Amino acid sequence: MRSARVQISLRRIGIARILLLVPFVVLGIRAATLSVDERGFARGEDQTRRVLKLAPGRGAIVDSSGAELALSVESPSIYAIPSSIDDVDVVVAKLAPILGWKRQKLADRIRDRQSFLFLARWVTQERAQRVLDLGLAGVGVLDEPRRIYPHRHLAAQLVGFANIDGEGVRGIEEQEDDWLRGMMRRIPVERDARGRKLWIGGDSQWNTAGGDVALTIDATLQAQAEEALRKTVAASGARGGIVVVMDPWTGDILTLAENPSFDPNHFRTLDFASTRSRAFADAIDPGSTLKTFLIAAALEEGAIQIGDIVDCEDGSFQIPGKIIHDHHPNGALTPAEILRVSSNIGAVKIAYRLGRAAHYRALRRFGFGSTTNSHFPAESAGLMRPWKKWMPIDHATIAYGQGISVTPIQLAAATSVLANGGLWVQPRLVSARRPPGGDWHSSRPEPGHRVVREDTADAILKMLEGVVSPDGTGSLAGLKGIRVGGKTGTPQKYDSVSQSFSPDRYEAWFMGVVPADAPRLVIVVRVDDARRPAHTGGATAAPLFARVAAAQLTRYGIFTEPERRSAKPSPTVTVARSEPLPSVSAAPGKPAPRSRPSAVRPAQPSAVHASKPTAVEQLTSLGDRVLLPDFRGRTLAEVKQMTTGRIEVQILGRGRAVTQQPPPGTVFALNSGPVTIRFEAQTATSGEEEI
Repeated sequence: MRSARVQISLRRIGIARILLLVPFVVLGIRAATLSVDERGFARGEDQTRRVLKLAPGRGAIVDSSGAELALSVESPSIYAIPSSIDDVDVVVAKLAPILGWKRQKLADRIRDRQSFLFLARWVTQERAQRVLDLGLAGVGVLDEPRRIYPHRHLAAQLVGFANIDGEGVRGIEEQEDDWLRGMMRRIPVERDARGRKLWIGGDSQWNTAGGDVALTIDATLQAQAEEALRKTVAASGARGGIVVVMDPWTGDILTLAENPSFDPNHFRTLDFASTRSRAFADAIDPGSTLKTFLIAAALEEGAIQIGDIVDCEDGSFQIPGKIIHDHHPNGALTPAEILRVSSNIGAVKIAYRLGRAAHYRALRRFGFGSTTNSHFPAESAGLMRPWKKWMPIDHATIAYGQGISVTPIQLAAATSVLANGGLWVQPRLVSARRPPGGDWHSSRPEPGHRVVREDTADAILKMLEGVVSPDGTGSLAGLKGIRVGGKTGTPQKYDSVSQSFSPDRYEAWFMGVVPADAPRLVIVVRVDDARRPAHTGGATAAPLFARVAAAQLTRYGIFTEPERRSAKPSPTVTVARSEPLPSVSAAPGKPAPRSRPSAVRPAQPSAVHASKPTAVEQLTSLGDRVLLPDFRGRTLAEVKQMTTGRIEVQILGRGRAVTQQPPPGTVFALNSGPVTIRFEAQTATSGEEEI
């Protein structure tokens, strides 16, 4: 009996225990569900905390001396969390006057979103404080990185800009975006149950910042070049222009000036297409500058020789489908004279002798028809059709630089081949990088590849000195006491409407090397659509080259100024056809190897002639003829040492040589008369050209 009662009691206790455990089990299951279920967890988290992702502070962009061209600063931005706003109309009424919004537009923006949104980016501290003073629930202020460009227009196309979300979209900002950008900032935002209190913390800008980048340009010389370009564009009525300065040994772009420019601080108001770098992105006809590389290729391939003469047909030459004209009628010219007077007919005849395939291959070796692999965004490869598609008329126009398109950067790299002894080097814009809180690590220049022999480059460079002689098309590019080699170009602009070349619109080009006897710099100048009569490369681009070169040479302790010359048309040059020059090799005597100039500055940088070599240059022998060097800047003793026993010289004046006749680069027959050299006393200057 007693046993039966015990059993009943135990069952009752068990049932009671089960009834008591059921609520705890249910509560436990619910707690586990809320803890494990991601959606439930997210809802809970959403009620108390959010994590914002903001762009990090970008690394700085500096010039070669450390001057900051782009940097990031903290700037206040106003935000809202609509789900935390109790009365949108009340908030809008107080906030709209401060932000400058229309009430309805601001209300619609807030009601369209539930999560975090910005109401105003990068406001002033005063405006941000006014918002904070309102104490509005669901509205706050946070500091976020803002990109600023302290020098405004300076090197704008090169530096580029980052957009409002901190992404590089132009120039170096785009090219180096992965390095500059850093890591995304994560900022937790917390509030209480009523949504009235906000707390913001998390990663700081500096913990997530990107690395820094040092460029190859110098901000001071960049500013001088930009000012010189601006004055030239204004004086000539041109649409714009470009100046590229390059170290021919390393490929470093030392200056890249473009006009018109823009202020990247106001990128949101700019036409995006107008912010491109035309030096990299725009390919246009190079005009007669291309004759330089044609003659270099012809010498390299043995199609012509230095002493050859070419009949230039007195200024008119019929080819299939076209009559080629020269600006001035010429008779028989040597290759050097063809460059000096820029004969189209002479260039066409040399191109035909070289042949389409060899001409095309040479232009490709000089870098035309492909990008320079500089890694600059949107760099153009230019335009050059395969040689098999060249008709005789196409080959003729390409010989004098029309029907082919190149960029200023390509032209600078090709000119550097002649300045450094025959090697093509890759243009370089970034000299070093620095990780956050770390040290600078220099980037090495890429090794070059050979394009022409050293003696070919040397011969062409001497010919280019003749172009800058008083009788050459580039005479206005001359510098006092400094030997300059260069080439002009004045191609007609292509009219896309009429699909033909315009009869009255031109590009003015000048490419040059200074000093020509010990190259330090290659400078390419382009002036777009200048007004007549200053529309030519010789009248507009050449003097701009001289002003820029004079300033740029100061970095090497070489002080000079442009020679004061009057622009005048190139004279007609006629050589008797009854006395052809003998055939000689392109390199009758092996020249001294060209080496990179020493970086050590002269002891007296104020001397105008500080760049003159101590060794006296020897005449280049061509059998019974010689290739005349540039005597300008030489003393009387040096000239006599160079010419005694070789050629007769007529001396006029005292001091240093300032002009000569025949000009440099002329193939001069021995015992054919004197070379007239005029000397003038010159005073040294310790200042630089004011540009």
